[in-house]
Amino acid sequence: MVDYGVKAINSDTTSLEKMVIKVGIVGGTGYTGVELLRILAVHPEVSVSCITSRSEAGMPVADMYPNLRGHYDLAFSEPDVAVLGACDLVFFATPHGVAMRMVPELMSAGVRVVDLSADFRLKDLDVWASWYGMAHESPEWAENAVYGLPEVVRDEIRTAQLVANPGCYPTAVQLGFLPLLEQGLVDPARLIADAKSGASGAGRQGKIGMLHGEIGESFKAYGASGHRHLPEIRQGLSGAAGGDVGVTFVPHLIPMIRGIEATLYAELKNPADFDRLQTLFEERFADEPFVDVMPFGSHPETRSVRGANQCRMALHRQEHSNIVIVSSVIDNLVKGAAGQAVQNMNIMFGLKETMGLEAPALLP
Repeated sequence: MVDYGVKAINSDTTSLEKMVIKVGIVGGTGYTGVELLRILAVHPEVSVSCITSRSEAGMPVADMYPNLRGHYDLAFSEPDVAVLGACDLVFFATPHGVAMRMVPELMSAGVRVVDLSADFRLKDLDVWASWYGMAHESPEWAENAVYGLPEVVRDEIRTAQLVANPGCYPTAVQLGFLPLLEQGLVDPARLIADAKSGASGAGRQGKIGMLHGEIGESFKAYGASGHRHLPEIRQGLSGAAGGDVGVTFVPHLIPMIRGIEATLYAELKNPADFDRLQTLFEERFADEPFVDVMPFGSHPETRSVRGANQCRMALHRQEHSNIVIVSSVIDNLVKGAAGQAVQNMNIMFGLKETMGLEAPALLP
């Protein structure tokens, strides 16, 4: 095991109410980076001390993101481990391959980290290398990182120094399947996740295939023969099931900016269990502030979670069928990324879990 050497921070809530968590963000020009800034701008216990970008170093944050005018006087800066090492917590909102190179030095400095990239999500590093095309450079920390899905491992997150923030599709898919697999009610070898995401899920890079003229008035599947989130989904669902699972995952691109809808299918072992599924889901998530189980037969909409750290779901059954259908929606940039990262930070520092995340979704 790694000797965390975490900076001395009083986890007593009363003491934390009198302190400010000094936060750094590595990779601040992407959509998840600006979403972190938006959420943290109104967080009462956080001070963002630095935000890095190699390509935009020196540019004021508010010049790139005018919605943050009046909230931040910071400019983007080059990543500097010495500066980041003075933080209490650092968020990585970077492409894969960046965090694994910088995290060991921050760990040695006692900094706590929430990594929004994929660098520390998978425990099988051979699988990680096969999907990401490079060898993992921090295997010891990959082994010790906590996969930060709060609804499953909240207690482990509390004491973690390094949290791997879940991906967007895996969050929506895992939360929808969890109660069924935890109770052993469905065939774990026959799971299907049919998911759709808005364009922001592809990031902020200029890609011809993501131009409005290319995706507008169109709808397509992608990664049908294999997507990087598949092994993450499989790993999480296997943990819930207590053994191997067989899952077919197909993502789709839809012409909107934010949002994921995952339609999930599983075969009940005993059809009589249908009658208790609604109660099962409601009880499983009764104490989860960011999971909303709607009435049976409802159809959650992505707009109902836009800008909110919320997963909203509903159960369905078609006539004369043993298939359970779960519709699960999240905002891919919030519960699927930055919001969940702040939720994890709150847990790590003993704060109220909902702090800074209480705002309802944006409608219309």
